[in-house]
Amino acid sequence: MEPIRVLTKNVGKPGSASIDTYISGGGYESLKKALKSTPDELVQLVKDSEMRGRGGAGFPTGMKWSFLPKDSPKPRYLLCNADESEPGTFKDRVIIEHDPHLLIEGMIISAFAIRSCPMSYIYIRGEFHHGAMVLNRALDEARAKGFLGKNILGSGFDLDITVHRGAGAYICGEEMGLIESIEGHRGQPRVKPPFPAVVGVFGSPTIVNNVETLSCVPLIVEHGAEWFKSFGQPKNTGPKLYCVSGHVKKPGVYEFPMGVNLQELIYEHCGGITDDLPLKAVIPGGGSAPMLTPAEIDLPMNFDALMKAGTMFGSAGIIVMNSSTCIVDATWRMAKFFAHESCGQCTPCREGTNWMETILDRIERGGGRPQDADLLFDMTDNIGGKSLCALGDAACGPVASAVKKFRDEFIYHIEHKGCLPGTKRYRRLDMPVGAH
Repeated sequence: MEPIRVLTKNVGKPGSASIDTYISGGGYESLKKALKSTPDELVQLVKDSEMRGRGGAGFPTGMKWSFLPKDSPKPRYLLCNADESEPGTFKDRVIIEHDPHLLIEGMIISAFAIRSCPMSYIYIRGEFHHGAMVLNRALDEARAKGFLGKNILGSGFDLDITVHRGAGAYICGEEMGLIESIEGHRGQPRVKPPFPAVVGVFGSPTIVNNVETLSCVPLIVEHGAEWFKSFGQPKNTGPKLYCVSGHVKKPGVYEFPMGVNLQELIYEHCGGITDDLPLKAVIPGGGSAPMLTPAEIDLPMNFDALMKAGTMFGSAGIIVMNSSTCIVDATWRMAKFFAHESCGQCTPCREGTNWMETILDRIERGGGRPQDADLLFDMTDNIGGKSLCALGDAACGPVASAVKKFRDEFIYHIEHKGCLPGTKRYRRLDMPVGAH
């Protein structure tokens, strides 16, 4: 499969973040076209495209929009989730920093489609200082051209967009945690139901969409649903950004039709494994996805194929590990991340992630006990599905898969109080856990 330049067509152009460059390439023409349609027609168009959300869950976007109550007297809100914090994931940052007007145009069209109130928010990860600056500059340009503000392009539709910077909490990438943070509260999940489409930010119906999801909307409006479905595979449609990091010769963000073969992506497009060592493991969907062995990577990168393989597509953040990787060390680092990022609201997640990290650290330091491998596996079974959000499940994915698929390495580490021969612990900056 050949790479494409659809979402990334402006990336690399001189001044790609400026409105003049964007307009010269046909930017904001989709908005003009959308404003001549009805909101219901746009929702149906996105439904017909069969686009699934690009944030991780893969829920159909048009169906999500249609869940908004039609008889609520409260205003509707559109929130863009730009809190890209998943280890191994850095695709949204490319759009934000290199083509912010694609995102902005997508937000305006989407806000019009859901009959949003005149204010939408981009919730951006606190560490993205440059990205926030680029977005604010782009929003000023859009206002100056009449694409934001009162009576946009004479349509009678009013909208402005505010960039809301987070404070670095991973949990705020979860939609309820994000909503709590925008409201000025501590970022932590709420009980669902009610879902955000019914009771969201400020108690109003709310749609939360990912950066990449919203950036696809202008493409669907411009070219149509059938064109969008011509990329990818049934129920897994459209262009898709893939992040590849770790032990590959050419890491980076790659764009393909949804469903590129994982093995092909690693060996043909990313140049293969560093130092020409054998492949040991791949995390296909960001730090929370269960690991795959080399024998399991000949499969399409889409939601359904990866779920069938016992892992998940997630954010399409592919982390590659060669044979020099100590799996115990890699698993400990993932567990440490999730233990640190647990909001602490739910006991199984708060206590469980901390204990998983503690046991893995003990094994890594040479103090492992004979029962520790089984204990870790049992703990993942007792944490998963017992929290308000998916963080507890996310923390269990890499741990359970590592213990199951690399059990012999854990046992060796426990019995010999050190890494398997030929593997090593990595210094912090060298560890292939992706670009976090």
